[in-house]
Amino acid sequence: MAQIKFQAPQSQAPEQRFGSSYEQPFELLQACHERVERSLQLLLRLCQHLKVQGMDVSARDAAGDIRRYFDIAAPLHHQDEELHVFPVLEQLDDEPLQEVCARLRDDHQRIHAQWEVLRTLLTQLDGQPDGPLPALQLDMLWRASDAFVDIHKEHVRLENQIVFPSAQHGLSTAQQQAMGEEMAARRGLDLRQPR
Repeated sequence: MAQIKFQAPQSQAPEQRFGSSYEQPFELLQACHERVERSLQLLLRLCQHLKVQGMDVSARDAAGDIRRYFDIAAPLHHQDEELHVFPVLEQLDDEPLQEVCARLRDDHQRIHAQWEVLRTLLTQLDGQPDGPLPALQLDMLWRASDAFVDIHKEHVRLENQIVFPSAQHGLSTAQQQAMGEEMAARRGLDLRQPR
C-alpha cells in the first residue's frame, strides 16, 4: 500500500516556526499560509494517489487530515485576518489597499463556498471501498481541488507580499501584542498564564 506522505496539522493553533509566537502574530499568519500550502499540496497528491492507486487507508487518512485543517484552522485564520489585519488597512486613505482588502474578503467567501463542495467530496471517500474510484467521482474531486488550489494562489501572495507587511507597519508593538492575545484566545489559549 502506497503512503501519501504528509505531516498533518494536529492543532487549531498556527504552527510554531522557530522564533514565532503569539507575540509575533504576523509570523504566525505567514506560518498558517505555509500550512495552507502544505495542505493544498496534500490535496493534489491525494487526487493523484486516487487516480493511480485508488482508494485505500492512506487516501482516507489524507482526506481526513485535509478536512480537519480546513474545518478548524483555516476558518480561525480567516477570522484573524478579518478582525485584525484588514480593518487596519481599510481605515487608511489608500484606495488600492482598500480594494485589495475587499477582494480578499470576497475571496474568503468564495473559499468557504468552494470548501463546502470539496468537503462533501472528501467526506464521500469515507464510505468508498478500497480500489479504483468511479471516473465521475474522481473527475469531480480533481475539478473541485484544482479550483480550491487556484483561488488560494493569488490570495496568499497578496496577503504575504502586500497586506501583512502594510498592516504590520500600521500597528504598534502593543497593538500587535493585543492581536496575538486575541488570536490565542480564539484557540483556547491564555498567554497571561505562566507556562
